[in-house]
Amino acid sequence: MQPPKKTYTLQEATKKLEHYCAYQERSHQEVRQKLEGMNMIPEAIDVIIIHLLEHNFLNEERFAKAYVSGKFKMKNWGKSRLTYELKRKDVSKVNIITAIDEISDEQYIEVFNSLAKKKVDAIKETDKWKKKRKFVDYFLRLGWESYLVYDKANELIK
Repeated sequence: MQPPKKTYTLQEATKKLEHYCAYQERSHQEVRQKLEGMNMIPEAIDVIIIHLLEHNFLNEERFAKAYVSGKFKMKNWGKSRLTYELKRKDVSKVNIITAIDEISDEQYIEVFNSLAKKKVDAIKETDKWKKKRKFVDYFLRLGWESYLVYDKANELIK
């Protein structure tokens, strides 16, 4: 027999979600899923989300900027992948554009060029076409724009 699921009062759930959002930036979707996982009713979920928004625990623009900054710096994701992942988290188009625009073009190209150089040196393939394929696949998977990737592949692999 399973133990009964823990239930939360509105105040308990609100406190718990305040801590959840204070620990790290969260998307609206993550907060809603967390509350649903706590078996909160839809009316209570709406009340808590409004409270979190009013008290600035939840801010979609701030989340988008933090997410983009982190994934770009730590995982070297390109703009396509960043946009795709934010869309999956139901972030609004305006906030996606704002967050992506935080990355300067110079910094973006600099990171790409440095990554490309490292990747070319790391691919231990002798066949030029297979090496290009591996290079291109890697960068497209990370969400870098195809025109950048193909130009760089042709420049570095001859």
